[in-house]
Amino acid sequence: MTKSVEGTAQRRKLLGEIERLAEIAVFGTLSETYRTCGRAGCHCQGDGPKHGPHLNVSYRGEKGKTTGYYVPKAAEEATRDGVAAWQQMQQCLRELAELNKERNLQRAREDDSQ
Repeated sequence: MTKSVEGTAQRRKLLGEIERLAEIAVFGTLSETYRTCGRAGCHCQGDGPKHGPHLNVSYRGEKGKTTGYYVPKAAEEATRDGVAAWQQMQQCLRELAELNKERNLQRAREDDSQ
């Protein structure tokens, strides 16, 4: 199998994986926090354990400012899976970009040799 055929097959595989991951991807990073509530006399107000963990997603917004949102318990698993998918998708995109770079350089070499 030639290098270009291998590259094309690998590119198709990556594109399929990117499409699959894009279905569930969630942009951002996860953090868990523990908080105090507003009830007087609650164990969290003193030395007792705080409430949590509470899952949050943070990301850089359109204007470059970090923003985020609280993730309800019912959405935690899907959100964790989505953030992991986003990270995997980024890796696939890096690999695809590398293949594209190599393809472009190879074409340029072939054009130069003619």
